Amino acid sequence: MIRRAWPKAILFDLDDTLWPITPVILQAEQTLHAWLQEHAPRVAERFSIENLRQARLALLAKQPEFSLDLGELRRAGLKSAFEEAGEDLDKVELAMVNFFAARNAVVPFDDVVPGLLRLKSRVAIGSISNGNADLEAIGLSHHFKVSVAAHQLGHAKPDAAIFHEACRLLGVAPTDAVYVGDDVLLDVQGAQKAGLRAVWLNRSGSAAHLEHDVVPDAICSSFDELIDWLRREHGDV
Repeated sequence: MIRRAWPKAILFDLDDTLWPITPVILQAEQTLHAWLQEHAPRVAERFSIENLRQARLALLAKQPEFSLDLGELRRAGLKSAFEEAGEDLDKVELAMVNFFAARNAVVPFDDVVPGLLRLKSRVAIGSISNGNADLEAIGLSHHFKVSVAAHQLGHAKPDAAIFHEACRLLGVAPTDAVYVGDDVLLDVQGAQKAGLRAVWLNRSGSAAHLEHDVVPDAICSSFDELIDWLRREHGDV
């Protein structure tokens, strides 16, 4: 069997690919609201977690550019709430520090760290994210040669620019890179349109690729399956 050469880089999405994010965000919002109750009580009394969430959505509808930086959207929403409640605006940054500490308290899926350790001995590893995860705070930054975030670049997935920037930083052509992510449109379709091969990391058994008529280069339910696919395509890790 003739195998193609190994990719020179494997790039990963972060939220919901390396760790589950929804429970973390829910907990971070509860942590933030508890902080507000103690340090900015007029805001906490006037705005529930759901009120703050709906206000952010309304702000995003008016200013869609916030989609590039959801952290800045949250900051703007808090500033508005603090102003309306008559609280000290200087406390907003302290509130954001509190939120981000909780937001980065993620727990990687069990297969992630062993998988990264195996892969980084063979290829360059990078990340591309539309979110605000801080790999250094999380304790995983040493696994990644480059990390590209939408809020820093000014382009978000599925824009080809964010995929091309990660490839540029790694010094590889898009055709020599594989992208791995959980979203069939942002991750798989976006990466393929940018010239990369794309693996759908589908931990839930979803059939969303059929609904959206997307054909991933591979569908894997875990890092173990990802490594098995790479083995079959390219030889041993």
